[in-house]
Order: sequence, then structure tokens, then C-alpha cells
Amino acid sequence: MKGNTITVRVEAELLPMLDEVRKASGQTRSEVIRDALKRHLAIRRFKQLRHEILPYAEAHGYLTDEDIFKIVS
Repeated sequence: MKGNTITVRVEAELLPMLDEVRKASGQTRSEVIRDALKRHLAIRRFKQLRHEILPYAEAHGYLTDEDIFKIVS
């Protein structure tokens, strides 16, 4: 997979944590950052979709996460 290159400035206090994760996972800094960005963007998208669908769910009586869990499990 060929991607674009971007430059990201990281606060000095994050570098030791980044390197700790990098060493433990055997990944490069870039791989750890890409994985973290993918997770972050997926969570943001999930929250956005949840916010958009909430009025429809409430209109059908699904008011909590437990209500949804009951119908999918």
C-alpha cells in the first residue's frame, strides 16, 4: 500500500509513550501512529453515525444501548 506522506508534530511528553508502544508491539512509529489515527477516525465516525441515527431509534422505542443489544443478541 502506497500512501501520502504528512508531517506531524508531537509533543515531547508523548514520545516516550509512543516509543514504549512501538517497542512492545514491534511496530515503527509510523505504524503506531497510523493505527492510532485509524482507530480515532473510526470512533469519530461511529459517534457521528450514532448521533444521526438516534432520533430514528428513539422513535421506534430504542432508548438505550441495552435495548439495541437485546434485539441483536
